[in-house]
Amino acid sequence: MKIIFMGTPDYADKILQRVIAEENIEVVAVYTQPDKPVGRKKVLTPPPVKTTALSAGIDVYQPQKLRESSVVEQLLAIECDFIVVAAYGQILPKEILDHAPSINLHASILPSYRGASPIQQTLLNGDKQTGVTAMLMDVGLDTGDIIKISTIDVAPDEMVASLFERLTQCAADLTVDVLTNYEKYPHTPQDDSLATYCTKISKSDGVVTFEDAQTLYNKYRAFTPWPAVYLESGLKLKQIALHETEGSYSAGEILSIEKESIVVGCSKGSLRILRVQAPSKKEVDIASYVNGKRLKVEDTLS
Repeated sequence: MKIIFMGTPDYADKILQRVIAEENIEVVAVYTQPDKPVGRKKVLTPPPVKTTALSAGIDVYQPQKLRESSVVEQLLAIECDFIVVAAYGQILPKEILDHAPSINLHASILPSYRGASPIQQTLLNGDKQTGVTAMLMDVGLDTGDIIKISTIDVAPDEMVASLFERLTQCAADLTVDVLTNYEKYPHTPQDDSLATYCTKISKSDGVVTFEDAQTLYNKYRAFTPWPAVYLESGLKLKQIALHETEGSYSAGEILSIEKESIVVGCSKGSLRILRVQAPSKKEVDIASYVNGKRLKVEDTLS
């Protein structure tokens, strides 16, 4: 079986590694996003998928625009049985979709959370279950027929890094399963009336207020380490825990000061805060921050 693989970040890379390891699957080409400058020194860095592909001796293509006619013609000249797509970052034109069955591994239970940030959206909404959908791609955004869904449970305190890792493993297993047993699985159209969407995350999404403890905690789970959660003052909440979901307090009021944490009230519920980082400062434990600011019970954390 010959496949063309399309993907860019770590999520895609782990899937590619698993596919390469399968004896009955040959990856004949890899498409990924162009190298990008990374860090303060803007070092030009290849996507993880590119590094893995080159190490395995697989041809790598990095078009700026997949829709360009020359790029499409080049891809159509590559013989394959399937195209596997995982967080590639570009829309596939119809000519490519018609070249071979194109299977997308989307990290949600479709039609929920179509779009760019399904893992974070799962945590933002406090879902107890999520999964990976293997979908036969069409010209829409995550709208194609469902081939198979693998589900996993989500712990109430699970962080995005942990969920990302577990979903990646789930996606890798599902990819091999679907490629190997493609003819056995029926293709089920999605119910568009149940569709929900999520967008690309920006730094401004990390701004939080002490209105609802559960909402803030879910943002912390979804946005740590990036874009992080921070108050309008710029104070980052680096390590927090949900203290209670009910109760009503003055937003941001310090309810208690303990050895390693403080409890801060919200309009609904309260949070335990253990570590923070002020703008242009190093991360510190909350005791050091409180002592430095001379904060006491009934003061407002801001």
